This record gives sequence, structure tokens and C-alpha cells, in this order.
Amino acid sequence: MMSTNDFDFHLPEELIAQTPLKEREKSRLLVIDRETKNIQDKHFEDILEELNAGDALVMNDTKVLPARLFGVKVATGGMIEVLLLNNTQGDDWEVLMKPAKRAKVGTELSFGDGRLKATVVEEREHGGRIVRFSYEGIFLEVLDSLGEMPLPPYIHEKLEDKERYQTVYAENPGSAAAPTAGLHFTKELLKKIEEKGVKLVYLTLHVGLGTFRPVSVEDVNNHQMHSEFYSLSAEAARTIQEVKKNGGRIIAVGTTSIRTLETIAQKFEGNIQADSGWTDIFIYPGYQFKIVDAFSTNFHLPKSTLVMLVSAFAGKDFVLNAYQHAIDEQYRFFSFGDAMFVK
Repeated sequence: MMSTNDFDFHLPEELIAQTPLKEREKSRLLVIDRETKNIQDKHFEDILEELNAGDALVMNDTKVLPARLFGVKVATGGMIEVLLLNNTQGDDWEVLMKPAKRAKVGTELSFGDGRLKATVVEEREHGGRIVRFSYEGIFLEVLDSLGEMPLPPYIHEKLEDKERYQTVYAENPGSAAAPTAGLHFTKELLKKIEEKGVKLVYLTLHVGLGTFRPVSVEDVNNHQMHSEFYSLSAEAARTIQEVKKNGGRIIAVGTTSIRTLETIAQKFEGNIQADSGWTDIFIYPGYQFKIVDAFSTNFHLPKSTLVMLVSAFAGKDFVLNAYQHAIDEQYRFFSFGDAMFVK
């Protein structure tokens, strides 16, 4: 049995980054090589040295919705917090509510002095509800003016600039959390990478809040992943196929890009083609990677599925050694923290 506890480590709380750095690319970068077992301390802008002409850098262009809303129950005036999870159909959304107990079917809610209204149409477990929104104009614009960024539970500071929880290439709204490995890139750095002869490729995976859910089962094999929507265009698929054929590497930015690429490769027997759908792929040690040759990622929570994914690629003991090195060297952890390049 592979135990969840095998992926545990002690992280001093002061290493959890509460705010982003002023300059994105000034984060630190821990480069780890699974073949040589070599570990190097660098800065994120040095990622340029790790990429070769003819490689493809694959990034997730999802955009985080300002999905946390604060409002009132119309009947009682009681305060309510609503977190949008996903759009089920039309103006119906699956949401988490606090407090959820008295939000029965038919409960009416109001946000921003009535600029946005909602009615509970279905109850789900764990505080989940389906609500139907009503509003004037364009929903995403109304949400943008009223909503707050749904920062992860381990971040206690208020975010001054909500664009710092978006990648510079965020394009398709739909995530409840940022694909944080991409937060280190600037437009200038991406331009330099492209000028070096690296192909920039974009896919979309809308990140769900299950990303932050700890693994609660003892036996890793019994963990059930949440589903997330992904899509890869025909043009992006063609570029990846060409890079592979010409001997270049497929380098993923973040675990969301890895999971999308591996989902598609699994579906099409190791090949990549245009595709969209829902994935609940769970990558842990023993998994054979079909498409990804290297990746950048942030430092993840102890016992999380993300540490397991990195361990599947580079080996559990080596990854946990690298994490210990990062802790000893006072790297910053989690969403606003530093990065790793794993090759």
C-alpha cells in the first residue's frame, strides 16, 4: 500500500507566502534533475537557460473568476457568502455557501444592492447549492465589479491587486483558482523565450477548488479526484505533434497543463490531438508519463495530490529531498511562492 503519509513533510508556517513579489520573474527557481539527482538554486528568469530551441512550452490560459460574493438573504437581511464553483447551464451555477444551513430551495439572495440576484434552486451536500442568477447586462462584467478573488485558504492577507492572481496570458474565464505555476512569467520573459526558438502553446483547464482539498484517505489508491473541464485546440495539438516529431521536448507549466496533456495522451494511445472534456486523472508514483518531458511548478502542500504528481515524475525520495533543501534555504511556498523546474 502507498500511504498518504509517505508524502508528508514539515513546513514552517512562515514559509507560506502571503503576498506576491512586486516583480513576477524575481521569484527563486529550484532546478532539479531526476537523472543526475542534481539540485541547483536559481532565479525564475533563469528558466530561459533551461529551455532549448525546438521545445514547446505549454501553458494553461484559464482565467480566475472573481468568484467570491458577499450579499444578503432578501427575506431576513442575514449576511451570506457565496463561492462560484462552476456554471451548470444558462444562469445556473454550482456554489458553496456560508452559512448554508438555512439556505433552502427558494431562498432569494441579493448582491451589490440588487445589481445581482440569485435564487437557490437545488441543495447539494457539504454546503453546496445550485443557484439561478438574474442581472442586467453581461454576467461576467457584473461579477467582475462585485466579486473578490477566491484566494486559497492558507492565504490570510488581502490581495491589493487582483491581476496578481492571474497569469499574464489568462484568456478564458472559468477557474476558481489560478494555475499558479504561470504567475512567474511576464510578457517580456515570454518574448525572450519565443525569440530563443521555443514554441509557446496554450491549452485550457478550469481549476476547481478540489485543488486545495487534502487527501483524506490513508491508501493513495482510494483517493477520488474531482473533475475539471479542459480543452486543447487543433492548432495547439499540431504544434505539440510537430515538436515531438522533431525531437523537441514538451515542457508543461504547472500541474494543470500536465494533467491535461496526459489525459489526452491516455485517451489517444500516447498521441495528442484536439480534444475537450472533463478529467479526473490522478497521477501518482507508478504512473508512466506519455507526453510531458519536463515542467515548472510551485511548491505544494504536504500530502497533496500535487506532491504525488511531482513524485511520480522525479521519484518520491528525490522530490522530498528537494523540498527539504527548499525549506532549509527558506524558499517561499504555495500559490504566491517560488518555483521548481523539474527535468
